[in-house]
Amino acid sequence: MMRAFRLALVVAGLSVMAAQAQVSGQPAPAPADQAPPAAQVQPAPPTNPLPPILPQLGINPPSTAHPPITTSEAAAPAAAPVVTATLPHDLSPWGMFMAADIVVKGVMLGLAFASLVTWTIWLAKAMELATAKRSAGRALRRIEAAENLLEAAGAAAGKSGKLRGAVGQLLSAALSETRRSADLGEDGIKERVAIALSRIEARAGRSMARGTGLLATIGSTAPFVGLFGTVWGIMNSFIGISQAKTTNLAVVAPGIAEALLATAIGLVAAIPAVIIYNVFARAITGYRATLSDASGEILRHLSRDLERRQRAAAPASRSASPVSAAAMASAPLVPAE
Repeated sequence: MMRAFRLALVVAGLSVMAAQAQVSGQPAPAPADQAPPAAQVQPAPPTNPLPPILPQLGINPPSTAHPPITTSEAAAPAAAPVVTATLPHDLSPWGMFMAADIVVKGVMLGLAFASLVTWTIWLAKAMELATAKRSAGRALRRIEAAENLLEAAGAAAGKSGKLRGAVGQLLSAALSETRRSADLGEDGIKERVAIALSRIEARAGRSMARGTGLLATIGSTAPFVGLFGTVWGIMNSFIGISQAKTTNLAVVAPGIAEALLATAIGLVAAIPAVIIYNVFARAITGYRATLSDASGEILRHLSRDLERRQRAAAPASRSASPVSAAAMASAPLVPAE
């Protein structure tokens, strides 16, 4: 009796397990006392990785409209878009210049030419200003040591016998005006000589300052020209980002580097121009002060020469004064009205 009851329990258990296997899609396990045949083929793994769906839940299994996902498709990761960054082969300044846009190249070339002009003006104007200041200082010392205007002119002319430079022009103008106004009054001579000397000083100052205005222009505009190149390069970088559809720094780096190179060249052109302009402005002011000192010394010599000429003419007037006095004494007195 007990043996029959145990056999019934085993049969019931196998039935339950078979039912569960049909629901889950797996074969029912064989009994323990029955060994599986050696040639039995193992079932293939399910192609649908989704968990089994019980019919009691009211959910339909995947149909042809929604095909099941295979294991290979589920395991394969989504391929990321491959972005090839267009970097220049050479990241040196020359390499970035060659890889730059045509507008940025034009900005860089213009700034390089402006820098070349700055240093050319510095070299030429420094030599001219140094020579003029040295000549004016030497002529001023000779004028101060002279006794009169003619001696000052001879000392300033030197061995060549020709008056040169701005101080020579001052002496020539004073001598010429004195000679042309020999029969005129002293005050008029001094006034006309002073006007001529002031005009010569102004003309010499303008001649010496020629070219420094270009330095001021370069110093004030070069940073903004470089900034224009920077803005253009950054704009191209953002356009490259939009076209590549990626925010990778390798895409935007070349344009930003070219833009910053344009800014650097602009500063290289502007900073020396401003410094050289300020140095030349102070040097030209000192040069004009030297010419003003020379004009003052020339006017002093002219004033002394005119006073000496007046004193030389005084004895002749005194010798003629007794005749006039006797004539005046013999003349009849006219009563005042």
